[in-house]
Amino acid sequence: MSAVAERQPLSDWFAFGGLALGAALGILLAGFTNDPVMEFHGWLIFLVSGGGACAVYIRAFDKREGRVAVAEEPYEYGVIRAGVIATVFWGIVGFLVGVIIAWQLAFPALNLDLPWTSFGRLRPVHTSAVIFAFGGNALIATSFYVVQKTCKARLPGRYAPWFVFWGYQLFIVLAASGYVLGVTQGKEYAEPEWYVDLWLTIVWVVYLLVFLGTIWKRKEPHIYVANWFYLAFIVTIAMLHIVNNLTIPVSLTGTQSVILWSGVQDAMTQWWYGHNAVGFFLTAGFLGIMYYFVPKRAERPVYSYKLSIIHFWALIFLYIWAGPHHLHYTALPDWAQTLGMTFSVMLWMPSWGGMINGLMTLSGAWDKLRTDPVIRMLVVSVAFYGMSTFEGPLMSVKAVNSLSHYTDWTVGHVHSGALGWVGFVTFGAVYCLVPWLWKRPRLYSLKLVEWHFWIATLGILLYITSMWVSGIMQGLMWRAYDSLGFLEYSFVESVEAMHPYYIIRALGGMLFLAGAIIMAYNIWQTIRGRLADEGEVAAPAKSAAGGPAVAPAE
Repeated sequence: MSAVAERQPLSDWFAFGGLALGAALGILLAGFTNDPVMEFHGWLIFLVSGGGACAVYIRAFDKREGRVAVAEEPYEYGVIRAGVIATVFWGIVGFLVGVIIAWQLAFPALNLDLPWTSFGRLRPVHTSAVIFAFGGNALIATSFYVVQKTCKARLPGRYAPWFVFWGYQLFIVLAASGYVLGVTQGKEYAEPEWYVDLWLTIVWVVYLLVFLGTIWKRKEPHIYVANWFYLAFIVTIAMLHIVNNLTIPVSLTGTQSVILWSGVQDAMTQWWYGHNAVGFFLTAGFLGIMYYFVPKRAERPVYSYKLSIIHFWALIFLYIWAGPHHLHYTALPDWAQTLGMTFSVMLWMPSWGGMINGLMTLSGAWDKLRTDPVIRMLVVSVAFYGMSTFEGPLMSVKAVNSLSHYTDWTVGHVHSGALGWVGFVTFGAVYCLVPWLWKRPRLYSLKLVEWHFWIATLGILLYITSMWVSGIMQGLMWRAYDSLGFLEYSFVESVEAMHPYYIIRALGGMLFLAGAIIMAYNIWQTIRGRLADEGEVAAPAKSAAGGPAVAPAE
């Protein structure tokens, strides 16, 4: 072995060898399967792994003269920059597919009579793209940023953070392409088949190790509360994912598998997973964003650190029990349904404790809402969080659920949380991160942020109000009886009555998509170093570390 090779770090060899092994596995899957989808995914794995191996070789093993070594930043910002770009990209993709399927519900001819463009295949693409691609990339990027800054420690490993990022992108592409090609487990929020689930498990374990490794070598003795929420999200999602997706593959070279659970046990496991995917992926993780970026942008410490700790422990204890409320009036035992309802109602308290903590952080800084559209977006997201966490427990009550279940009211509730809470808090975090990460004095245009805020807010209001009206109307029509005791309306009549509301919903979705496109343009111009001529624009003061001068209580 040459002297150069002997001095090569072991991590370079592991990274190169692992990627080469992945490329070989992709060729084997593509060559030995009779399943066309598995063959396609095999070649995809080969291309991604092979490209990664080439990148590692160029970065680590290519010692040709003339290659300039890149100075290492005090923190690992490169993977966060990539995560921010991926968040914006996948957000637009997810919103676009959502608009398409919204119009398909209003005008079924838009399904085009093709299997790949049908509502049944595009709908999981939309949900997965918004939740796991848009939301997941936002969580990974912000968690990597927050844990480094609050621990004053760099992410461990030269390749591990990048493995998490690119491995997660591969998971997204494998899952989405599988849906379009008809490969799915048919489980809400858990559609990917066994081999995609297995790959995500590997990526997620590395994500957990990177996050824990940063906390382990921290220079700041205190662990800031945002990191507790991120850690709860990472650990609980791993547990939920593994248990709910226990399957037996029909063949190691085929896409199909058999779910280990069956009957009502499968339903209970699925909604234990499904509701806690909402509780820990879409709530706990994004509360980590709230607890860092709201104080940062407002330049105020968290209103009550004690309340944030109570909020954390109460939330994670109560949320895990609330899943059965999705199964009211089913074969699930009545005591289990009541248990889920009880814990759902109890969730009001910690949820609103977190909302109050977020809003009251602006004490003494409410004037910023008039001048800073980014903080306005963050604060409105917290308001939507409060509204959604009031509506959810209300809908879990059996008497209310008997009207709301299986109707568009549930769709409106989900989107008030997804668009208002998850969407707006993510947009606010992205608007904060881009100038910090690319070392720009401010965003390209705060006026464009204003446009984004108002267009997206109008879109959300059109969406959720139309779904509230159509959902309650559906529930009332389905339970209406005439004087002879027969159903007053047929199912077709209820579908026909929904048509104008579906058009309003699609228009609301288009407005939200338009806002995201405005954001993408604003972000792109900021990265390029452009500044729009907007006169005197007040921007938060910057510290040498790249954020506002006043940090949250850490």
